[in-house]
Amino acid sequence: MDEEFKAKKLRNERKFSQWEELPLGGRKYWHQVVGKFGFKARYVKEVDEREETIRFRQEIYDSEGTLIEIHGKFPVDLGHRRAKEGGHES
Repeated sequence: MDEEFKAKKLRNERKFSQWEELPLGGRKYWHQVVGKFGFKARYVKEVDEREETIRFRQEIYDSEGTLIEIHGKFPVDLGHRRAKEGGHES
């Protein structure tokens, strides 16, 4: 492993509280923040086997834990979109 790879991996492990290995050698990192009204935001970063970011998104969950919105931010900012499995009208 080269030093740049090690540094990126360590930085991601410090910034995100959880991660899992992906089948092709990359990783999916995530960190969750709880809002004051019970909603949760989960920040999800997917990297390839070189720890290069391939996807980054924000997921919004209601107080029951149902995914209600996804905001794709990288590689293209897609804005907020309602989740397919439902969610609430605001």
